[in-house]
Amino acid sequence: MRAPDFWSGDGGGIAPLLLSPLAALYGAATARRVARPGLQLPIPVICCGNATAGGAGKTTVSLDIGQRLAHRGVAAHFLTRGYGGSLKGPVRVDIERHDSKAVGDEALLLAGTRPTWVAGDRAAGGQAAMANGAQALIMDDGLQNPGLNKDLSLLVVDGNYGFGNGRIIPAGPLREPVQAAASRTRAAVLIGEDESGALAQLPPGLPVLRARLVPGPEAELLAGQPVFAFCGIANPRKFFNSLQEVGAVVAGRMPYADHYPFDSGDLRELLAEADRLRATPITTAKDFVRIPPAFRSRVKVLTIRLKWDDPLAIEALLDPLAQRVPVPA
Repeated sequence: MRAPDFWSGDGGGIAPLLLSPLAALYGAATARRVARPGLQLPIPVICCGNATAGGAGKTTVSLDIGQRLAHRGVAAHFLTRGYGGSLKGPVRVDIERHDSKAVGDEALLLAGTRPTWVAGDRAAGGQAAMANGAQALIMDDGLQNPGLNKDLSLLVVDGNYGFGNGRIIPAGPLREPVQAAASRTRAAVLIGEDESGALAQLPPGLPVLRARLVPGPEAELLAGQPVFAFCGIANPRKFFNSLQEVGAVVAGRMPYADHYPFDSGDLRELLAEADRLRATPITTAKDFVRIPPAFRSRVKVLTIRLKWDDPLAIEALLDPLAQRVPVPA
């Protein structure tokens, strides 16, 4: 599903007002849920979450932290709900056996780098990961899930979108009030420039770590090349802008709803349009795993990674957790 237009901007119009009673119920339910006690694991648990529905860059931050822990020699495992997948888990993701319909697209991206678990019950997923050698857990999303106690929670914020119209679902994109979400985090991670005024809505004194998304090495080959861009992510404009920033000539573009399940018919139409434009079809890494395998050889991928303004700031947050990692017997 696409987010309603009124979720962004100043939240004006009649729709948010009409939906405000439902938003109040949603907010109250979330507050009750997050107040439940969670399971305390003997290994560090790191949560990369947000206050809004939809993508804010949580998976990208999770991948970066996983790499940083690996450089420290820590066997970190990822834990995710597996949004969009049918498996409830706990199950360890096997990229040779599972597809996005089974475990979701984020789980496949994470599993391409290190062990990843899908579990609707985060406590059970954490215990399964620990039983299979996890020395630390990195939760991709789950700030509003009380199943596990978190040792470090980060509030990931998309600088372009921010907190939308500032209202709670379904009147806006917020899962809970910004202040409530921020109160359970050690720091905010602002990705990109603060174009939406999000920082002004955070509690005074909450540390803000700034970062930006930068393209992968394949971007150098795109300069001056005509491309036909398509994607099904929360903010398609970010992908299209990234292509233009690396010098690609965007001959055509096709946005889909977030987590859109591409089928063979979609790909035949997309490839036909790319051929008509004499352009290379290109998408995101997150979308690529949802493309039917028979069509993947025809589609290029623009990867992205996180670049911190101050890498020492995130390392300082990880330092005390790395010192708590249990030593193997």
